[in-house]
Amino acid sequence: MSLLRSRAGRDGGPGDGGPGDGGPGDDRGHSDDRAPRPPASPRTGPGAWARDLAMGMQLAAGGGREGWIRTALTAAGVALGVAVLLLGSSVPTLMGSWHGREKARENLGQVHEPPRADDTVRYTSTDTVFHGLPIRGRVVRPDGAHPPVPPGVRQLPGPGRMLVSPALKELLDSPEAALLRERLDYRVAGLIGDEGLRGPRELTYFAQSTTLAAPEGYRIDHFGKNWHPAPMRAPAVVLVIMTCVALMTPVLVFIGTSVRFGNERRERRLAALRLVGADVPTTRRIASGEALFGSLLGLVAGGALFLGGRQFASVITLWDINVFPSDVTPGPFAVALIAVLVPTAAVAVTLFAQRGVTVEPLGIVRHRPPVRRRLWWRLALPAVGTLLLAPLARESAWRDTPFNTLRLAAGAMLLLLGVTALLPWLVDAVVGRLHGGPVSWQLAVRRLQLNSGSATRAVSGITVAVAGAIAIHMLLTGMQSGYAQAYAESGKLPRIGLWGNARDWPQVQRALTALRATPGVTAARGTIDANADVLPTPGKPRPDYRVAVIAIGSCAELRTLARLDSCRDGEVFLTGARGRDHTLTRGAILDLNPPYTKGDPVQPHPWKTPPAARDARLLHPGRAPDRVRYDLLLTPAAVDIGRFRSTSAEYQVDFDRGTPDAVEHIRNTAAHIDPTMAEISAVDNPHDAQYSSVRNGLFAGAVITLLLIGSGLIISTVEQLHERRRLLSTLDAYGTRRSTLGWSVLWQTALPVVLGLGLALGCGLALGALLLTMINSAVTVDIPVVAGMTGIGGGVILFVTALSLPPLWRLMRPDGLRTE
Repeated sequence: MSLLRSRAGRDGGPGDGGPGDGGPGDDRGHSDDRAPRPPASPRTGPGAWARDLAMGMQLAAGGGREGWIRTALTAAGVALGVAVLLLGSSVPTLMGSWHGREKARENLGQVHEPPRADDTVRYTSTDTVFHGLPIRGRVVRPDGAHPPVPPGVRQLPGPGRMLVSPALKELLDSPEAALLRERLDYRVAGLIGDEGLRGPRELTYFAQSTTLAAPEGYRIDHFGKNWHPAPMRAPAVVLVIMTCVALMTPVLVFIGTSVRFGNERRERRLAALRLVGADVPTTRRIASGEALFGSLLGLVAGGALFLGGRQFASVITLWDINVFPSDVTPGPFAVALIAVLVPTAAVAVTLFAQRGVTVEPLGIVRHRPPVRRRLWWRLALPAVGTLLLAPLARESAWRDTPFNTLRLAAGAMLLLLGVTALLPWLVDAVVGRLHGGPVSWQLAVRRLQLNSGSATRAVSGITVAVAGAIAIHMLLTGMQSGYAQAYAESGKLPRIGLWGNARDWPQVQRALTALRATPGVTAARGTIDANADVLPTPGKPRPDYRVAVIAIGSCAELRTLARLDSCRDGEVFLTGARGRDHTLTRGAILDLNPPYTKGDPVQPHPWKTPPAARDARLLHPGRAPDRVRYDLLLTPAAVDIGRFRSTSAEYQVDFDRGTPDAVEHIRNTAAHIDPTMAEISAVDNPHDAQYSSVRNGLFAGAVITLLLIGSGLIISTVEQLHERRRLLSTLDAYGTRRSTLGWSVLWQTALPVVLGLGLALGCGLALGALLLTMINSAVTVDIPVVAGMTGIGGGVILFVTALSLPPLWRLMRPDGLRTE
């Protein structure tokens, strides 16, 4: 039906063939048996929906400056939600690209090493650390003229040269990288392309060596590997899940709140539409069209915000993950789903908001009895969430299963949404019991008693954002303190562990001499470590313990491991470290060339423990980075080291913390001894910077969310002031002070925000405690963050009040008493 159809046209006015017209339809003096035509039924099909939604969008677009302000705020809220949803849906693609580049450029060794050929290279890893920054290094030595090359490399660099990533070149060119330039003793010949980098900030190099040989490197004939990333540990899994929940929940709440900005003015326009003949369903569809217009603008703005924001992906590094902007791309299905669900949600929320409003032709009628807010279902939401999370907290350790992931996400979301559901009831319950006080207080309380819905809807976003931020910060603080405690315990003794390849004992002696001459080194010890299989002795049952751990070193070095009464080169010592049932005995036969896997065709190298072997007790038995339970201690003359299939040199280097860059000097010495030497130490704690960056990012996100919600509160407050402009003018005419009305606006904003922050504090602390219990971490409260969030909430109150005062003073004029 047309919204502008005249009532006269339906009731028989002039010119429509009604009585007294005298026209063709005038039946005076006629006898007509035809029954009157029934009135046309309103159209409710897709065409009517499309027409009414289009009219609502047209009204929103032509609403003037104030209408565009409301539309812009709605679009801003929806844009933020859309950007976050697009970012979240980009994570699978992002991680797939990140792991895919690592897979394409790497080869950790082939099961059957290819023979030397024109298209093979010897390849090894030379990773290092510089001032806490991990640097990935790979060194090759081609066997022929057509060696394979990894992605991002057109051809291998020449001997003694290297290709570097742009970030590493920038670091090497800086003045503070003098020690790193000394360590990477290659000339820079070019840059590695983006295809060969996991991210634009990765520090990596690819060099050619003329001396690389077995066993330092292994031979390969291609790059690319079948590689599956290791599963994340329990704390990281819980953190990722909770971050998604803490980001998505306030975004969903804020989208629902944003499409309802300007609701009271919208309802006045709907009353005008009722006056010209629109029915109630039509007005609701038109209102949905207005919200749809803002959500569509927000959808476009959110896409633009996402495209612009992803350009900063290259400067963000979280847990060593740094990606290119092109990697942050959501899947087509996710984009289509967001594009459909966000506008649909805007229409659904608007229809839901209109269900309790009676729109009459002469205005909005709100004479319905107030709906009693039921408490039971509001308590049921956080109760069910707690019931889902409590069993996870009682388990001994988090198990990363799909069911546990679903329980964690659903439980946390229900707990946060439960706080949102509790807030309206709490506000009504509190303000309903408030009486007396100053005039400004009474004005604010009475307004909230009459209608607290718009205020609580806006504050609900603050509640969810703050509760989620507190819980995530508690989780991060607990994880960070756990790592800090572990590193502090491991790093009490300033010591670095090094291990590399060992061909003979003189090589180890030369390495120890170089390490002891390094600036800052106070002591250094080293041994050659090897494993051997325990073979059955003829006529005796096969021993239960089949692997023996052996240390080979001079008497001076062995005395740093065990208590030896006397020692000469050529002697053997049994430690009994495995206990009586598994200890090695004199005469035991060992295979010094054990197979790596069952069925590996290798020639055994049997060696019999001499009957003259003596007993020795280890000084530091047990498990620790520098404590190995050796079963057998050998001096170099006791065995031919070349008979072992695999040996490694183990060094323990103590240093003086007061010596500048002592750790970097040690790393330089180790790189010159053996570029493939690996480091085991607790010197650098990378988790501090990682967790600090995440905490700062979450805090900034919470601040932005609170400011946007504060903007919504401003619009809502100003609209309420416009609705009460006649009352404000009357109060001004009676001599009410402007300061009194200003304080009333402050209390009207402060009461819901304070109650919401109280709920957020309780929910956030409870959720954070449950999460920390899940990962077996001590429950700690990040007091500065809690105080900061509370302070920001208070700042939002003052922010809203300050920006609401100028409209309030403009409305307090005698002109407001005029009437048409």
